Amino acid sequence: MAEIIPLRGWRYNQELSKNIQDLTSPLFDVVSIKQREALYQNPYNSIHLSVPPGENPAQEAAIRLQTWKTEGILKQDYLPGIYVYYQYFRLPGSEQEYCRKGFMCHIWTYDWADKVLLRHENTIPASVNDRTELLAATHMQVSPTHGLYTDPNFILEKYMDESIQAPLHESEDYQGVRDVVAVIQDVAVVREFMKVLQPKQILLADGHHRYEGSLQFRKRQTAANPYHTGKEAYNYHFIYLTNTEAHDLRILPTHRLLLRLPLTNAEFLKKIETYFTITALTDPYDLNEIIVGKKWAFGLYLRGVPYKIRLKPEVHHQMAWEIPDEVKDLDLTVLHYFVLEKILGISQEAQRNSDQIQYIRSFAECLARVDHQEAEVAFITNGVSMEQVKTVCYSGALMPQKSTFFYPKVISGLVFSSIKQNEFYLENITCF
Repeated sequence: MAEIIPLRGWRYNQELSKNIQDLTSPLFDVVSIKQREALYQNPYNSIHLSVPPGENPAQEAAIRLQTWKTEGILKQDYLPGIYVYYQYFRLPGSEQEYCRKGFMCHIWTYDWADKVLLRHENTIPASVNDRTELLAATHMQVSPTHGLYTDPNFILEKYMDESIQAPLHESEDYQGVRDVVAVIQDVAVVREFMKVLQPKQILLADGHHRYEGSLQFRKRQTAANPYHTGKEAYNYHFIYLTNTEAHDLRILPTHRLLLRLPLTNAEFLKKIETYFTITALTDPYDLNEIIVGKKWAFGLYLRGVPYKIRLKPEVHHQMAWEIPDEVKDLDLTVLHYFVLEKILGISQEAQRNSDQIQYIRSFAECLARVDHQEAEVAFITNGVSMEQVKTVCYSGALMPQKSTFFYPKVISGLVFSSIKQNEFYLENITCF
């Protein structure tokens, strides 16, 4: 079902690669303004291609990319391969080191209706359009989308473990994560990767906007090409695949900020009380711990005052959204329906486009933004489990946008994927 193929990666030249940590960047949707401005100071940092500056950013990125190719800043590997990508990390409060194991390749850009690649979140249209235009201008993907496959037998890990002993790149990124990249170009082993993935469905973990941007681009190119065969480079997407059965797969919560609240504190709490029990707290730093493991419970930081709120079980059946029970049962669905729609009047569709709702991973940042009056309300949430992600994906339904934060994030700039036709295939290599 899932067609993957090796890729001929573009990478920074050997001299620049010695300081690869100075060239990589966070993903476009997590990089902060301060990070972005600092990274722009390096003329060769990958941020110039993933979040290009200027009045015409996509065209600026295309011009810069061509310059980098011409000057040898970026060079393409001669042989296609599977790029193994390991991320070694720790979580706050723990000394245990985890290692998320995965690999990068090309995957056919499936329509959602094909049910080969399954999504679990809604996307924000403006971000999809941004990614589509950038891809159309550059034909280059700077960072892979994160997908998940299920293999309880761990067939591919032995090949990845062997290859990672001879890394192409090794560095520490902005998250404090150690990133290690290697490549497998052995024909028999690459075929084994393709064989193992062939019967699988892929769950989209992270990068919904980048994937949908590729999907929109493929449809656009297909419609414009009267000789479309299905083998063109534009049919493929750059993906990083990890095994759902691995112990070191971690999902962190993504909290919600409301920039402006059109109610007084008293008015808002009165409306909240219709659906939730409210517990006043004294220390806002207890908000994330007091809700752990509690269903439909949230931390509420209202203009500097902390509360714990928890949905009254008897009102849950009032949820009127036409979605499967698996999705209705999620904490974030409860928050988006009862608070954002019922109390604040922001419809399900309007929530996707609202400039008043922001999605923040950092608990401390949420509190600070409210304290500095940059936002009026923070909703602190629990994380989503891997089993919940699987359940929702297989049901065909969608979670509210920004429901998951798979940690750590992949990094932009370690390997680049071209879907420019004359860079995609090496004609004298037919073994795949």
